[in-house]
Amino acid sequence: MKVLFVVPPLAGHVNPTVAVGSELAARGHEVAWTGPAEVLAGLLPGHARVLPAGDRAGSSYVELHERWRDLRGVGALRFLWEEALVPLARAMVPGVTEAVRAFRPDVLVADQQALAGPLVARRLGVPWVTSASTSAELTGPFAGFPKVAEWVAGQIAGLLAEFPGGSGPGGEKGTDWDPRFSERLVLVFSTPELVGRERQFPAQYAFVGPAFGSRPAGPGFPWRELDPDRRRVLVSLGTLNGAAGGRFYAAVLGAAERLAADRVQLVLAAPAALVGSPLPEGVLLRETVPQLELLPHLDAVVSHGGHNTVCETLAHGLPLVLAPIRDDQPIVAQQVVDAGAGVRVRFGRTRAEELRDALTAVLDEPGPRRAARRIQASFAAAGGAAAAADHVEKLT
Repeated sequence: MKVLFVVPPLAGHVNPTVAVGSELAARGHEVAWTGPAEVLAGLLPGHARVLPAGDRAGSSYVELHERWRDLRGVGALRFLWEEALVPLARAMVPGVTEAVRAFRPDVLVADQQALAGPLVARRLGVPWVTSASTSAELTGPFAGFPKVAEWVAGQIAGLLAEFPGGSGPGGEKGTDWDPRFSERLVLVFSTPELVGRERQFPAQYAFVGPAFGSRPAGPGFPWRELDPDRRRVLVSLGTLNGAAGGRFYAAVLGAAERLAADRVQLVLAAPAALVGSPLPEGVLLRETVPQLELLPHLDAVVSHGGHNTVCETLAHGLPLVLAPIRDDQPIVAQQVVDAGAGVRVRFGRTRAEELRDALTAVLDEPGPRRAARRIQASFAAAGGAAAAADHVEKLT
């Protein structure tokens, strides 16, 4: 079987496909990726086969974040669709089309933000699967905002009208389908224990839990500087949001001063220029950290609510303090809070005292850790990359 992964140039969306692709390759299947090759080269294993699609859009997609990072709410949503998702789809369609014709996949696995994948798959008659790298869109996030939902639907309809062709299982054509959700299989890299057991999902939604693959090696980490006599907490705003965290980092440093007496060490992943100096006692500052390798050495995580970081943290049974910024982050953060595995604070207005109290709660109170371990168990039972590969194999 040949499987082609269609991905945007973003680490959090590529990472699950690396794990699933590696599992499929280990079973003897042939796998390849298509997307902006220049960016993907730094996100995929060195041996991965990459077929270029939308390379110019890839570099500009990253640059767009300079304007995107300060937006919130509906403004951020409009920017995401008008300036990123739709233009990226347009730019990627020719390359994805060429990749499909050259690679001849039996199945195409498309990330929810790589809309070119479903557009091409339907046109060329290739079965396609959704890679839901975040669970936010699966939960009807605009149910209480009908005008927003209508606007998003209009963006999708316009894109489908621009790239007509193909038909669904029932023979429907035109704009009567949604490229974000496959009618055959949606791989959800989460579980109902986090997303919400009270929700009802279509039969093709497969909750496989997080899928962790190998990551490109980063700078070395000073492991000996982790204090064995302190409880250790990672503070990270992810790969794209660090530059927006100046005020938040000030609150982190203020909280660190108050937590020093409680024997807490903060591992702060942030740009040094935004943090300043001198650092309070108990703060280890690094521009980047090997997150998956570091998590087993931690007691909690402070995060912006990115789906990858949240799931990686919970997979290690650790509670979270969440400071969501935009996009899916408030939804994912609320899922964690509703599940009892974390505390939410305000990103833009967090004070040192508020952050200290939130960290004290997740470190000292048994509830958040107990809930995190319950979700951890559900992730392990879901099967991860192996379960996702099983579902993909069943399509052919």
